[in-house]
Amino acid sequence: MKRVLAIAMFVSLGALAHAASANTITYDFAGTPGFTGGLPLSVSATFTTLANGVQISITNNQANPTSVIQNLSDLVFTLSTGQNSGSIVSSSGVERTVNGDTDKTFTAGSTVSTGWALSTNGAGLELNVLGTAIGPAHTLIGPPDGSNLYSNANGSIAGNGPHNPFLIGPIAFDLSILGVTAASNITSATFSFGTTDGNDAPGTPSPAPEPATLFLLGSSMVGLGLARWRRGRQH
Repeated sequence: MKRVLAIAMFVSLGALAHAASANTITYDFAGTPGFTGGLPLSVSATFTTLANGVQISITNNQANPTSVIQNLSDLVFTLSTGQNSGSIVSSSGVERTVNGDTDKTFTAGSTVSTGWALSTNGAGLELNVLGTAIGPAHTLIGPPDGSNLYSNANGSIAGNGPHNPFLIGPIAFDLSILGVTAASNITSATFSFGTTDGNDAPGTPSPAPEPATLFLLGSSMVGLGLARWRRGRQH
C-alpha cells in the first residue's frame, strides 16, 4: 500500500510538471456586427503556447447559418512576446459540402489539410483561407439545424460551387513560432468572416487558470496527501 501511494504521488508530480509547460487561453466572439445584415455570429478559438510553438483549435458555433458571411475565413492574433512570423507544421479539418437540394442536406467529407496560410499581419500573425489555392472554399461553417439540415442556407452556401466544400470545426493548427514559450500569452484575437476581406470582429478572452496556479494547487494537494501518508505510518 505504501508503494502504491508513492507511485501515485510521483505520477501526479509528473503530470503537473507537464501542465506547467504550456499556457492555454480561449477567445470568443458572439454577436451581430453591422456587416452581417442582422445575421448572428458565434466563434471560439483556443490557443496553447509552448516552446517555439502555438497550437490553435477553432470552432464556428453558429448553427444553421443563412449566408457564407457567417463562416469564418480569417484569424489574426498577437503574442505577448512579440513574434509575428512563423510557419504551419500541420493543420486539419473535416470537409462538408452543403447540397443545393430542397432540404439543404449535406455530404460529409474526410479529414484534410485546411489549406489555410500563415502570414505576418503588422505586429501579429494571420491565418487566412482567402487568396490561397483552396479559397474561397474551406471557410469554417457552423453545425446544421436540429434536423441535421442547413435549412436556412441561401445560395451562397447551398450548392455554391466556389464556396463548397466548407470545413466543419474544430479545425486545428500546429504552428512553429521561434521564441514562443509556455509563458507567452495571446494578447488579442480578431475573427474575420465571409469571402470579402475586412469583415472583422474582435474576440473576448476567457482564460483558463494559469499553469503556475495549477501547479501550486496540485503541489498542495500532493503535499497534503504526503502528510496524511506520513501520519498513517506513525499509527
